[in-house]
Amino acid sequence: MLLPFAIPSPDINFLQIGPFRIYFYALFILAGIAAAVAVAGLRLRRRGAPGGAALDIAVWAVPIGIVGGRAYHVVTHPGDYFYEGADLLRTLYVWEGGLAIFGAVMVGAVGAWIGARRAGVSFVDFADAVAPAMLLAQAIGRLGNYFNQPLFRTPTTLPWGLQIDPDQPAFPAGLPADTLFHPLFLYELLWNLLGFALILLLERRIRFRRGWAVGAYLIWYGLGRAWFESFRLDPTEFVLFGLKINILTALAAAVVGVAIILISAKRDRVRRLAAGPGSAGGTNAVGPETMAPPTGHATDTSATPPAATALAATDTKGNSNE
Repeated sequence: MLLPFAIPSPDINFLQIGPFRIYFYALFILAGIAAAVAVAGLRLRRRGAPGGAALDIAVWAVPIGIVGGRAYHVVTHPGDYFYEGADLLRTLYVWEGGLAIFGAVMVGAVGAWIGARRAGVSFVDFADAVAPAMLLAQAIGRLGNYFNQPLFRTPTTLPWGLQIDPDQPAFPAGLPADTLFHPLFLYELLWNLLGFALILLLERRIRFRRGWAVGAYLIWYGLGRAWFESFRLDPTEFVLFGLKINILTALAAAVVGVAIILISAKRDRVRRLAAGPGSAGGTNAVGPETMAPPTGHATDTSATPPAATALAATDTKGNSNE
């Protein structure tokens, strides 16, 4: 018997407009991308970049990120696509769902680098500008998981237990249809919003060096995602050293974040020592006056076209989102 205060399962997952079917999860992904572009654009302008910079790089980063997110999903869920009689073309059917944030970020970063180079904006400055925006976008995207119901964990009797449609492929066999589950999508949504606010707050309290914002993003999201994945009910088949690939990837992201911050701090100390005592010229602090030009471009970017972006890809599978 479902408790009256449990989180109910949604009755619909899409809107049917004539011959077109629009999934709510896709709408939340688009909303996340739009929010990330807006936040990243504002942060870039404060660093001296031209208006519209975030949108320019999003044109490169988002499509390339979708390719990476899809590839990561297919590789980590081979049983869904590679079996006797399988239609291998389904590996390309992105509209059916199945994108992974880790693949989207890693490969999308290549697209962002290309876009930043073409637009004359430093990739590091873009990465710092988009880092907290990524957490905001991922939080918005997780709202879509309420509708496609793939992101939940073990059963619970807590007041905020989530009802899951027993016809969902990920619904554990043998459990009663009215079983309630921990709303993992909600936990990650709140974690991402907290990280978004925390990075913005720390930037006000501490003078971040170049690369610190993206390092903080990787640490925060990596540690949180590793924890959530440890108790997620997920059909991921790719396991290494007894751990799901998503846990290992998340931990690796956190380690990379720590390395980025340490390397940036070390370089800043070297610059300050080289500049001499009392000199501010050797600092690596982020600010409107310190936005660095990309390699191979002149320091005056006032005449260059806009650039710099936000990649907000999240997973989009109706029965398995990463």
